[in-house]
Amino acid sequence: MKPFTVFCVAALALAADSSELERARQLYEVTEYEQSLKLLKAMPSKDAAVYELMGRDYLMSGDFKKASEMLEKAVAAEPNNSDYVMWLGRAYGRRAETSNPFSALGHASKARQCFERAAQLNPRNIEALNDLLEYYMEAPGFMGGGFDKAQATIARIAQVDPSEGHWAQSTLDEKRKQYGSAEAQLRRAIELAPQQVGRFMDLAKFLYRQGRYQEAEQTFARAEELAPNNPKLMYARAESYVHSGRNLQTAKDLLHRYLSATISPEDPPKSDARKLLRQIEGS
Repeated sequence: MKPFTVFCVAALALAADSSELERARQLYEVTEYEQSLKLLKAMPSKDAAVYELMGRDYLMSGDFKKASEMLEKAVAAEPNNSDYVMWLGRAYGRRAETSNPFSALGHASKARQCFERAAQLNPRNIEALNDLLEYYMEAPGFMGGGFDKAQATIARIAQVDPSEGHWAQSTLDEKRKQYGSAEAQLRRAIELAPQQVGRFMDLAKFLYRQGRYQEAEQTFARAEELAPNNPKLMYARAESYVHSGRNLQTAKDLLHRYLSATISPEDPPKSDARKLLRQIEGS
């Protein structure tokens, strides 16, 4: 085969792989994880991007061991990619949550190391910083957690996104049972990002947890004005109703709407909505 012909064949193969990867990404974005994986597995050559997406597909499908294996390959190929390292941390985090106590410690340690590394590689990776914050707030000191580390991470988040920084501070304040400060931080987050529906959802859920139902409903209504028929908002309202034991029929209707909606990987999985429905039916 002539050199030019070889070049053309290679270029066509590369274009085909790129097209398949893009199609797999599109399937992932509408939570068709099995179909996305099917395309990726069939690709004859796999690079870091393919392994990373396979890892996310496995993670979202609940196969956390496979997820970590694929993401390890992605990180091995591109060790300085902050997002790849972050997703590997998430896979180990889920393994820690679902493993026996002996394995869980090792998986949790790897998760923390990945989150720290991801935030180091890209100090503006707000998702990695939030994952790191959650770890520091939830993990005991002997596993590398601690409120002092959480506070330092909040300062880093605030440098990247001031509104997100106030939200992050509110989570730590609520953890410390400093409810007045937590509420003030959430309201400040709204002032800085008045068009972000998530900021109103955060406040509404907080108010529901505090038993301030009328104020919470008013805040949910403001969120609805900003983003009508937003799936994440449907779920947030339903979850608040179920946990408070109020408006259960409305919660049921919202959950059925959620199950019929097109969601993204950023939304709660539909399996969680089904669990809430079972709680309503059992109440």
